[in-house]
Amino acid sequence: MFGYITINREELKMKDFDRYRGYYCGICRELKEHYGERARMTLTYDMTFLAVLLSGLYEKPEREEKHFCVLHPSAKRPCIRNPYTRYAADMNVLLVYHNLMDDWQDERKLLSYRAARLLRKAYLKAAAGYPRQVKAIRRYLRELHQTEEAGSPDIDLASGLTGKLMAEIFVPREDEWSQELRKIGFYLGKFIYLMDAYEDADKDRDNGNYNPFLFLAGRPDYEEKAGRILKMMAASAAEYFELLPIIENVDILRNILYSGIWTKYGLLRGKKDSRAAAGISKREENR
Repeated sequence: MFGYITINREELKMKDFDRYRGYYCGICRELKEHYGERARMTLTYDMTFLAVLLSGLYEKPEREEKHFCVLHPSAKRPCIRNPYTRYAADMNVLLVYHNLMDDWQDERKLLSYRAARLLRKAYLKAAAGYPRQVKAIRRYLRELHQTEEAGSPDIDLASGLTGKLMAEIFVPREDEWSQELRKIGFYLGKFIYLMDAYEDADKDRDNGNYNPFLFLAGRPDYEEKAGRILKMMAASAAEYFELLPIIENVDILRNILYSGIWTKYGLLRGKKDSRAAAGISKREENR
């Protein structure tokens, strides 16, 4: 489900891209050192955004390092590390484990189950330090499965559960910025859920899986309605972001919130428009 909160590379200055990549590599390094080599393969762009956001807000001292990377072995890669790259790594482990187990429970994906088993030790280690966030994940899983089993057509109900989960993930501690961070996490969580539902609508219809967008899919204004819903979520997240006193990393964060998160949507909408113009269904395209 995760991975939608990313940059628009074409619109980002080189110095900002290097800094963003430094955070990404920093979280990757945290995952390796604290959870092992396998955990590095789980890193999501969503948690990179969280690390950049919290680093810009709290402005804790950072250290820049250079390390060899298994994916880029020819030269050392610059890494930026601080308490929030560690926090993002911890949350990444919790969320990826949850996502894998969700795939197993929903669709009986054996590969997801095996991957979750491999991450189980890392998950338990991360979970030990974050009882509030773990409680939110467990509550989310229970309520989401109840919603899916009931087949609720309420888009706000289903997406709001992911929103509540991400609201807790976005708050590393209770302080004067907790309300704004929770709101950003809440609306981005809803956006993530709805983007995933939008992307998987055709597949879920064919497979008989729950997807709240399928209740709108027969309407002639479906695409416009889906786009408006997604824009509302993104706009609300950006509104609360602008209340934070962030100077460091602000160009990176605005690139993500106002442009990057729409990258995947633009690709998906373009493909759908092309198929519609050619009179080709998704099922026919996959034959």
